[in-house]
Parts: sequence; structure tokens; C-alpha cells
Amino acid sequence: MKLNILGKRYWFFLLSLALIVPGMIIIAMNGLPLSIDFTGGSMVEVQFSAAGKVPQMAEIIDLYSENGVADTQVQFSTSDQNAIAVIKSSSLTQEQHSAILGKLRSDYDSGLVERKFDTVGPSISQSVTNRALLAIGVAALAVIIYITFAFRGIPHAFRYGVCAIIAMLHDILIVVSFGAIGSKLFGWQMDSLYLTALLTVIGFSTQDKIVVFDRIRENSPILRRVPFEKIVNHSIIQSLQRSINTQLMTSEFLLLSLAFFGGDSLREMCIILWFGLMSGTYSSIFIAAPILVVWENKEWKTWFRKAKTTQA
Repeated sequence: MKLNILGKRYWFFLLSLALIVPGMIIIAMNGLPLSIDFTGGSMVEVQFSAAGKVPQMAEIIDLYSENGVADTQVQFSTSDQNAIAVIKSSSLTQEQHSAILGKLRSDYDSGLVERKFDTVGPSISQSVTNRALLAIGVAALAVIIYITFAFRGIPHAFRYGVCAIIAMLHDILIVVSFGAIGSKLFGWQMDSLYLTALLTVIGFSTQDKIVVFDRIRENSPILRRVPFEKIVNHSIIQSLQRSINTQLMTSEFLLLSLAFFGGDSLREMCIILWFGLMSGTYSSIFIAAPILVVWENKEWKTWFRKAKTTQA
């Protein structure tokens, strides 16, 4: 018996809403959890020697607070030889910077080495944000143009491109929602690595959609007398195993390994990227193609009619 994936499409839409809405509520209440890469601030990277004492994260945050610096985030990367701490905060003055380093050296490790000290201004962070939004916009336009041209031999080729973009926006919202939930539970912040993960998800997501849509394109002339919904359902089933296996073998296992064994500095990005790629595979099968069927059938014309009939 064949799977009737499209018959349950509205359940899949509700599942996506259940994943997106909590994060959007958190963002509406607290705003985006942006790091200094987007808001501006300072980053200090220090290395503790094997002979010294490594402070706890809370101790570093308290030290920054004592010097009048708020919004501090600490990430540790440790090895057998030493420990490296990356500390991000609001902008440090030279006096604050010197006082904090002096305190770390006197209280914890006299052999402390400062590896990096950078301050990002608001204008630079605004430039990064604008370029990220521009990259997403250009990618969306390029996808619509490419799919419309590549699928020009079948009716309504433009719809395939638009549906791919809608599903891509779905994946972006999933990743943003997941990041917002992570900010509440684990103190995550949206930084340059988060942006890298998000742009990677967009690329992989679009690729998956094209694979499924291409199978629909191949089947449409062969099954021209079959209803469009059945053609799409048949095409999804044909590409289902390939989509899942490709993601699992090429991306998901590798990302899980990096998340568990790659160190603290990579863990957050790998988890977000893993979740985003899973969302991309899911949306290719359960969101993009079903939206195409909803558009083809113009089902929105019957949504409220059904509700009125039920009430009567």
C-alpha cells in the first residue's frame, strides 16, 4: 500500500507551526538574541597556562560586572595543555580591558596570554546584517529565476520557484525559532557562526526542493492523465529514500560528531546546523510539494466554506 503523504499535508503544516510559533513568541517578548557581531561590542580571547588556575564562567561574568560591563558571554575550549576562553561583551574601554586582564592574571594565572582583543562598532555590525539580508534576497531571486527557466517545459513553472522560496522561508523561521528557544534554555546568541549555519541551511534546503520538484517534472509528461496530486505524491515517494539517505550519510552524522567531540566553540553552530538541515529535508518532502498541490487545487477557496458548512 502506497503512502498517502499529501493526504496528511495539513497535519504537517500544523507541525511546522508548532515548531515555529514558540520561538516567534520568545522573539516578540525579548527580541532577537543577537551577539556583538550584530550589535557591536568587544571580544577577548585569552589562553590559560597548564600551571595556572582556570576560572569558572560565572567568575568571569562577575569580574566583568564588577568593572561595569554587562551582557557577557563566555565560551571555553580545553585541551590537555591549556584552556582558551572567548569572552564577548558590550564594548570595553581601555581601562576596563586592562583591569580585567590584570585581575585574571593576579587571581588565577600569572602566565595568562591574550590571544585576541577586538571591538566591533555598530556601523560594522549593521553592515554585516545588511549583507546577510542581501545574500538571502539574492539567493531567493536566483532560485525563482533558475527553477522557472529549468521547468519551462511544464505548466506553471513559476509556481515551483515560489513554492521553493516559501519552503526556504519555512526553514529560516525554524532555525531562528530554534535559536530563540536555545537562547532561553542555554544562553545561545546569534553570532557570525549562527549566520554561517543559517546560510548553509538555505543552500542545502534549496537543493533538496529542486530534487523533489525535478522528479515531479519528469513524471508529469509520463502520467499526464493522472491527477496532479497523485503525481506529486508518487514523486515524493520516489525521492523519499534518496533525500533521507543523502542527508544522513553526508551531513547529519558528521554534524552530530562535531557537536559531541568538536569542542564548545563549535557545538552551538553544529547543533543549529544539524537541526536546520533536518528541517530542510523535512520541508522538501512535507512542505514544498504539498504547498504546490494546495496552489494547484486553489484549496484556499474552500477553507472558509468548509468552516461555514460545519457551523451550519
